[in-house]
Amino acid sequence: MRGTTRLAFRIHRSATPNAIVFALSGDMDQEHAARLRELLASDAGEPVTLDLQNVTLVDRAAVQFLAGVEADGIRIVNCPSYVRTWIAAERDSSPERSPRDGHAD
Repeated sequence: MRGTTRLAFRIHRSATPNAIVFALSGDMDQEHAARLRELLASDAGEPVTLDLQNVTLVDRAAVQFLAGVEADGIRIVNCPSYVRTWIAAERDSSPERSPRDGHAD
């Protein structure tokens, strides 16, 4: 696409006394959700928080992933209101999910 600039997606991992925090920034799509899924698997068993403060755009696959991990107990903070609305709609329409992958069973 001519004239379209896609923002790089970044994941910054940090540890706090209460949780592992993944601060996400940029445009999140299916590929980025898959990478984040791998990182979450490496921290399985630890409390995890996803900070979406600097996320600018998400696609449907990313929203499905976010809805799934939130249902599995991962905390999502600083979520843009449009993403929060979309996560709620996704959760309401697809109640059964596999652990930490955001995919329907």
